[in-house]
Amino acid sequence: MSFEVAPDAYDRFMGRYSRQLSPQLSDLAGIDAGQRVLDVGCGPGALTAELVLRLGPGLVAAVDPSEPFVIANATRHPGVDVRHASAEHLPFADDEFDAALAQLVIHFMSDPVRGLSEMARVTRPGGRIAACVWDHGGGRGPINTYWEAARELDPDLKDESLLAGSRQGHLGELFEAAGLHVVVDTALASRVTHASFEEWWEPFTLGVGPAGAHAAGLDPDQLVRLRELSRARLPEAPFTHEVWAWAVCGVTEG
Repeated sequence: MSFEVAPDAYDRFMGRYSRQLSPQLSDLAGIDAGQRVLDVGCGPGALTAELVLRLGPGLVAAVDPSEPFVIANATRHPGVDVRHASAEHLPFADDEFDAALAQLVIHFMSDPVRGLSEMARVTRPGGRIAACVWDHGGGRGPINTYWEAARELDPDLKDESLLAGSRQGHLGELFEAAGLHVVVDTALASRVTHASFEEWWEPFTLGVGPAGAHAAGLDPDQLVRLRELSRARLPEAPFTHEVWAWAVCGVTEG
């Protein structure tokens, strides 16, 4: 799925959670000075920013299939090699990187095993591949409240709980199917405090991702009902939302 939305809309919708994952995913992959690293499905650049902080822009490359995100990331991080490309067709030669990371991307790849295989191809033998995906299947993702409320309106609605990697153990299975040796299979936490219900709700109306597309397809009365059903499921503001992502680190053969 491509995210052809304004970068600041993504920042307000998911960036508030994903920024906290970036240091954790980088630690999981053992990212340290001197390495050359690829950020796959970089979005507007939450993970790229952490990699630049650790490595400097000259040792970081990034790709994303969304042109607005590519432009935003390149603008925000001068000197980073940011390219318009999908995970399944990476525009790099074999063994170019010491590590390749994919933050909140695997579940939107058209072919996750192919995407992971491509990440392995461009990473040197013995290099690290790391990825994380929200625990939508276990009900611990940042948008589960939204989908629970939406299913009250439409019990047959398909949410994001069946996306690749979103259930416990599945991300590791994808790594193994791509020929990677799994060395760590864990979960990462992100905690965001919302000052008001409206501050939590408004980003869902910006058209970002499957939830945003769903909200955009509702008529005004349905959207109001969904908003109030969501409100009823949340604590009184201010409230802190703790969410979790499955994370795996693997090693390429060699």
